[in-house]
Amino acid sequence: MKAYLGLGSNVGDRLGNLTTAVELLGDRLSVLRSSRVYETTPIGGPEQDDYLNAVIEVGVLLDARELLDACLEVEEQMGRVRTERWGPRIIDIDLLTFGDQVIDEPGLTIPHPRMHERLFVLAPLMELDADPPLPGGRVLSTMRVDFDISDATPVAAPLS
Repeated sequence: MKAYLGLGSNVGDRLGNLTTAVELLGDRLSVLRSSRVYETTPIGGPEQDDYLNAVIEVGVLLDARELLDACLEVEEQMGRVRTERWGPRIIDIDLLTFGDQVIDEPGLTIPHPRMHERLFVLAPLMELDADPPLPGGRVLSTMRVDFDISDATPVAAPLS
């Protein structure tokens, strides 16, 4: 199964954190490729430093819940503590898509329910999939977004 994971960090060595997350994920699944890294301003939450964000494509033999658990294990291994919604974080790993599956279970919604509203997800994701599946069975080519994708500027090379 092919899936896309969104990565973000705005604490400490942000690029190093993203790289470490990819390496740790690579111990659990096959990292196929990565977008470039983008610097983005935080959305919601308290005042905080800018994020570095990327999307990776992974190949897995796990089911979606097991993949989510693997992502949460990497976050925990890297020291992520969930204290404040949308607060600063050493690493954030979001399961964006899981093949073409649509899943709506407690704690697991695929495609990610807000991915189409976030430039920091769409800009790197579109490097890997020009027309990714979005919530509600939609695809990006049929949607109007409230931002200009070309406003996103990569700041580093792909992570893998």
